[in-house]
Amino acid sequence: MLFAVSVGRVGLLPRRRSDYLLLAFTGVLMFALNYGLLFWGELHVSSGLAAVLQATIPMFGMVFAHLMLPEEPLQLPKLLGALLAVGGVAMICERLLGFSGVMAFWGGLGIILGAASAAFSNVLLKARAIQLAPAMIAGWQMIFGAAPLLLIGFMVEGNPLKFHWSVVSMFCLLYLAVIGSSLTFLLLYWLLPRMTVARLQAISLITPPGAVALGWAVGGETFSLWSLLGACLVLAGVWMIFRKGDEPEPVIQEG
Repeated sequence: MLFAVSVGRVGLLPRRRSDYLLLAFTGVLMFALNYGLLFWGELHVSSGLAAVLQATIPMFGMVFAHLMLPEEPLQLPKLLGALLAVGGVAMICERLLGFSGVMAFWGGLGIILGAASAAFSNVLLKARAIQLAPAMIAGWQMIFGAAPLLLIGFMVEGNPLKFHWSVVSMFCLLYLAVIGSSLTFLLLYWLLPRMTVARLQAISLITPPGAVALGWAVGGETFSLWSLLGACLVLAGVWMIFRKGDEPEPVIQEG
């Protein structure tokens, strides 16, 4: 889909051979390693714990940006904001938190490793400033990241054509492909040169309170005062990250 909407509008191919290596490496980190470990880890830990562990992405991003991007030094208020927001996510998901058994430990560790991989991928892309349209960055990354996932999937799960595909499951898959992946990563890579890594990755912290609010408004779920307090902590933490400090504005590099 990303290639289809880009034909005739932007260049489809990276300009340098090294760009393919960068896209392949970051694609494996972002899609194969991050999502592969996340979905595997969720077989052994609760969805709430998985959400909390994935919420560590901004903290990893701040550390990697401090080491790799001289213009984005680690700032204590922003780190404290990220910790506060993760605490808020834990409060929202506290009813779903569960951790028991050896496999739960390895599952949680895998999700954390995936979160670190996603954060490193974003920082590396910004540090290298690849000259390619955002849609094509996401598209090429998905190709390189999907290849090992498909190979492992065929080996472990078998031929997907033999699965039972209901209308609901196909709709969910289509929604995740178009809205949750294509559109999301297009916007992510459009924003990457325009925002600091700390601010960009902090946007993901809005997902848990947003999901709770949608569940309350659309799904008839209970919205407890504890969840409301957690959502307030998330927003407060994100505000600390977005609060104007001494960091310089990022330089926009057009591709």
